[in-house]
Amino acid sequence: MDWGSALSTSIGAAIGIVATLVADRNRWRREVSSRALETRREAYTEFMTAMNEAGEAIRAVSLGDHQGGMSRDSVVREAFRSSGVHAALERLRLVAPPAVEAAAYAAFRSMRYLRDHYAAGREPADAEAHAVRMELEDNFRTVRDLMRKDMTATTD
Repeated sequence: MDWGSALSTSIGAAIGIVATLVADRNRWRREVSSRALETRREAYTEFMTAMNEAGEAIRAVSLGDHQGGMSRDSVVREAFRSSGVHAALERLRLVAPPAVEAAAYAAFRSMRYLRDHYAAGREPADAEAHAVRMELEDNFRTVRDLMRKDMTATTD
């Protein structure tokens, strides 16, 4: 019996099996990474959409777009609650890297501060309201930039 050809065949088979396992492992990692990226993208989109809806609803109430039977405080707070921003923030916190999570929470706090500002009866034209909106816009910009950076870093 020729041991050399049997050994060569065995080594070739082993190399083929290892190469297949490495390729499968790499494909699995790419799929897991792709699913994680899509999960973060959905959470980011849900959070930013909820924040925008909350902001629009709060602003509408602050401009007098609400029914007269309820207090402005109640209507503003309900607009904030019904936007789904709390649930969206919690989902984001589960999947986002720490920098994005911290920026998202800062934006959430700014939105909540704006809500409290309008709930207290202050008007959008107030200088303080302008400062609150500018802080919120800065926080929005920061969280957007970090989200984009996270999405780009993951796809490279």
